[in-house]
Amino acid sequence: MIILQTPRLVLRQMTQDDLPALKRTLQDPVAMTAYEHAFSDQESQDWLDRQLARYDRDGFGLWAVASRETGEWLGQCGISMQDWNGVLLPEVGYLFERAHWHHGYATEAAMACRDYAFETLRLGEVFTIIRDTNLPSQRVAERCGMTRRETGIRRYYGMDMPHYLYSIRREEWEK
Repeated sequence: MIILQTPRLVLRQMTQDDLPALKRTLQDPVAMTAYEHAFSDQESQDWLDRQLARYDRDGFGLWAVASRETGEWLGQCGISMQDWNGVLLPEVGYLFERAHWHHGYATEAAMACRDYAFETLRLGEVFTIIRDTNLPSQRVAERCGMTRRETGIRRYYGMDMPHYLYSIRREEWEK
């Protein structure tokens, strides 16, 4: 099911058929630097299953991002509810296959998801949670008009990892 389209991209719900393409990203140690490890086959399947469950539960999640021109899988971007210090926040998240970095796809997709969050979901604020060392993702957030609001620690894979919380409020977006 297609959720969004931009001039170059189609964002749609993922299906089990997307697992091989998804694994190309999740099992790439460079693409997964912020997670400190490439995912196993089971972790990749669990990731996909979480997205499918989010579609049913929340009506949104991370969506497949494909080229409008070719249909080629580029990565994923969407909105998911994420915990930040015990509070669930709607996060615009993005993770692209390394072969498609530096083409502006993450920014284009993230802006479309930000707009969807305000226009369709009628949210008052949207967030993104980014590892402190992930400068490219921080630049995407800033290009989307987001401001760094807080710093915190997230525990993942047995490690404490500093993260930044970025957000944009509806009134900032409407200007």
